Amino acid sequence: MKSLSLIPLIASVLALSGLARADIYRCGNEYTNRITDAQKGQCKLVEGANVTVVEGFKPPVTKPVAVPQSPVRLASATPPAARVDNAEQKARDSDARLILEAELKKAETRFAELSREYNNGEPEKRGNESRNYQKYLDRVAELKADLSRTESDIAGIRRELGRISGSK
Repeated sequence: MKSLSLIPLIASVLALSGLARADIYRCGNEYTNRITDAQKGQCKLVEGANVTVVEGFKPPVTKPVAVPQSPVRLASATPPAARVDNAEQKARDSDARLILEAELKKAETRFAELSREYNNGEPEKRGNESRNYQKYLDRVAELKADLSRTESDIAGIRRELGRISGSK
């Protein structure tokens, strides 16, 4: 009996959905549902498919800001094609070397800590890992992956240091 009372409700929803249908027109690369816009251009009615149009983001138009001319030239203000004198290049190379050496020390320290914790594939079990062996295996696999990643990081840093040394 309840299913019979739902039939008129379903029929009215279907009828209303047919009335609320809007025609979509394609005008080149644009879509519209306004008939006046469609009549202006050579637009075609889109049939048989639902159309979803997401408009792109248009950045706000800003006026260029006048930059005051200053006699001091910043290193970052040089154009990419500009030549750099030898003293400035040597300073950049020494800065890069110091940064790479600091990174190498951090990576080597991290590698030593991981190696100590990894303990040749048999790290000490933690409290919850004695009852759940899978957690222990997962941690061992994670430690092994971290070790190999850190080792490849060290190799990459050493290659970069070699390139800086080789360019002199």
